[in-house]
Amino acid sequence: MNKKIFALATLLVSSLFLTACKDEKITNITYVNQGSDTQPEYIESTLYDLDEENASPNQDNRQMFLILHYTAVSKDETLALFKDPNFPASSHYFVPELPTNGKFTVYRLVPDDKRAWHAGASSWQTNSSLNASSIGIEIENLGFPADDEQLPLMQRRWYPFSSKQQIKVLADIILKITKKYEIRPDRILGHSDISPGRKFDPGPLFPWKRLYEDYNIGAWYDNDTVNYYRTYHPWKNDIASLQSKLALYGYNIPVTGQYDQVTQNVVSAFQMHFYPEKYDGFADIETVARLDALLEKYRNVARPAISP
Repeated sequence: MNKKIFALATLLVSSLFLTACKDEKITNITYVNQGSDTQPEYIESTLYDLDEENASPNQDNRQMFLILHYTAVSKDETLALFKDPNFPASSHYFVPELPTNGKFTVYRLVPDDKRAWHAGASSWQTNSSLNASSIGIEIENLGFPADDEQLPLMQRRWYPFSSKQQIKVLADIILKITKKYEIRPDRILGHSDISPGRKFDPGPLFPWKRLYEDYNIGAWYDNDTVNYYRTYHPWKNDIASLQSKLALYGYNIPVTGQYDQVTQNVVSAFQMHFYPEKYDGFADIETVARLDALLEKYRNVARPAISP
């Protein structure tokens, strides 16, 4: 009797597993769990009843941001480091560059409901220490050669994201995560966005524009709006205005009126994301026109009228 029950249970589990696999859009991806989500459980007690019928509407998901990184090391080194208990960093997901034996494997290293150590000192809008409110995805990419570490950013030899399948798989993961946790497009960010000057990943060659155009992922400007600001309201080297606009979009930057190192770092981070043709950290009319277009689209900033 016990053997029959066990066999039926095994058959049921297998059927459920196969059904779930059929629902996947990309069927040659394997998600490898290094842990699993846990549902909150309450301690039963004879001292009280737990009333869950009066839930407050004043809440949202812990997972407010999605942060993208490059690994800077190989697949094997990445997995070895993240499984090392003495290594002071982790991530929720890791996307390798290429499939293994024809099958793509995505590694889930930390459950979504746990805090991974991927953001470090970071901030976006009014939020800081984003480990507590974000999901991190590591993407296999070497960044730039170690010999280029001391070179200006635009002189470094950045490695491209040349695997189309890697980006397709990454897009699939991002879409699942953002749908599940209702993460807004303008909260899909690079490590460099939330830690300007300290971090540079995923780098200027990361295909932000392609993700937006091909998969409707992330924030991006509208060309017509950029052209409007470029033509009718070009930036006039007002540094305080530039700093205020960057802060309004989300970057951590004080409004000092001085083009200091902090400002250069933030401008460079913005440019790597939205103006990868130029990411030296020095703003120009094109940089600010793209910033103005993003503010109009995602921060509801009213478009100024054309001066007579």
